[in-house]
Amino acid sequence: MFTGIIQKVGTISGLQEREGGKRLWFHCTPWQRPYEAGESIAVNGVCLTLADQHEEELGFDVLEETLRKTNLGKLQAGSRINVERALRYGDALGGHLVSGHVDACGTVRSMQAAGPDRRVEITVPDSVLPHLVPQGSIACDGISLTVAELYEDAFAVHLIPTTLTETSWGEMKEGDLINLEGDLVCKIVRREADQGRLAGNWSWEKLRSLE
Repeated sequence: MFTGIIQKVGTISGLQEREGGKRLWFHCTPWQRPYEAGESIAVNGVCLTLADQHEEELGFDVLEETLRKTNLGKLQAGSRINVERALRYGDALGGHLVSGHVDACGTVRSMQAAGPDRRVEITVPDSVLPHLVPQGSIACDGISLTVAELYEDAFAVHLIPTTLTETSWGEMKEGDLINLEGDLVCKIVRREADQGRLAGNWSWEKLRSLE
């Protein structure tokens, strides 16, 4: 599990073709805590397993399905990525619970300055939209964000200066693909609603309409 609080911004150093996918290499400033072979690290919100390490470079095997379903398939040498190591028991949960299992990719539709902040609209596939609620959480390229506005085919988030400087999103442009993971709690509640297991006359539609 992860929290959606980005710890490092890494840089892709190489992508090697392998049977069934690619070996992805990136480097970033080192953590004080040593890496463990096989540990989980989120790369742009995708949970990957550490397969190899060479000095400050980390290597991960990425399956073809993951390359198709996420924006990892669009990365090139020099691309900047958001990195977070897995949550440990006792760690602060500063964002929200993020599994690292991306639902789909959205597309940046527009970006506008809002004082020192930036408002970003992202179009959403039909498979993801039902999981979003106004003021709910959404993981975008691994960043824990709040759904500020919700539309029939998109949602908007507001980025503070810290997000723009401490993640790869300072380089974002219209048309970019964004890895999306809906809030795990929303998914669980919706499943319970669909199964008719909510108390009283509560339904998912009624809950989703609350602001």
